[in-house]
Amino acid sequence: MQSTSNLPGFDKQGHRGCRGLMPENTIAAMIKALNLGVTTLEMDVVITKDKKVVVSHDQWFSEEITTKPDGSFIGQREERKFNIYWMTYEQVKTFDVGLKPHPRFPTQEKMKAVKPLLTELIDSVKQYMMASRRPMPFYNIETKTQPEFDDVFHPKPEEFVDLLMAVINEKGIADHVIIQSFDFRTLQYLHKKYPAIRTAMLVEDFDQRTFKEQLAALGFTPGIYSPAYQKVNKNMVKNCHKHDIKIIPWTVNTKEEIESLKKMGVDGIISDYPNLFN
Repeated sequence: MQSTSNLPGFDKQGHRGCRGLMPENTIAAMIKALNLGVTTLEMDVVITKDKKVVVSHDQWFSEEITTKPDGSFIGQREERKFNIYWMTYEQVKTFDVGLKPHPRFPTQEKMKAVKPLLTELIDSVKQYMMASRRPMPFYNIETKTQPEFDDVFHPKPEEFVDLLMAVINEKGIADHVIIQSFDFRTLQYLHKKYPAIRTAMLVEDFDQRTFKEQLAALGFTPGIYSPAYQKVNKNMVKNCHKHDIKIIPWTVNTKEEIESLKKMGVDGIISDYPNLFN
């Protein structure tokens, strides 16, 4: 059984930092989220050609957020050509991901920004929190893997996890980390090789399996169950707690939905708008 005893009583997680307010998965978004009082920074990571761990939701440069080095935008049909796994980090940081107006988040503040290395993000957060004399946050890190993308958009799960864990151990944050994934292979490898690391089982809104079937597919009891928030009901919350699993749904973007889920007894919320927690 994974220990979740030192996690916040109610975990306020900023999705990709605070995607509704700042460019996603950037250092600026993480600092803003911390200023809004989040207890956990939620983020995604991918791997470059030179085996660097980069904070990014997509394994390629998305047309929604990317400005190419020449100042033009990536077209909708060409984004997968810009595969981060085929680029060195030196190449990755020549693309801007903070200036293009986001079609789904019109209030997002615009600024120059690059996809940061996970090491840089952790260092920046540590420096910021030490300077402001505040306790270190938790990190909820999603591994962006799926079977059909192995060796095309990312390494196989074992190598991916080993590269990620090397950064986590180098930075000494293992006791402040949750690793989440929709790809159960990642979590199974973590459970086998790094059993002390907390894992969160991500579940899509279209997943029709029962809770029992999902647990059976995973093969062990994770510390956290993270379903799409639309799936959550009182019975699901009760079921999780019966198995000593925390339930932290994603991505909840209205005050009303946050309050409704809190009343059901969830253990935390992942939101693009962490200002709604206040």
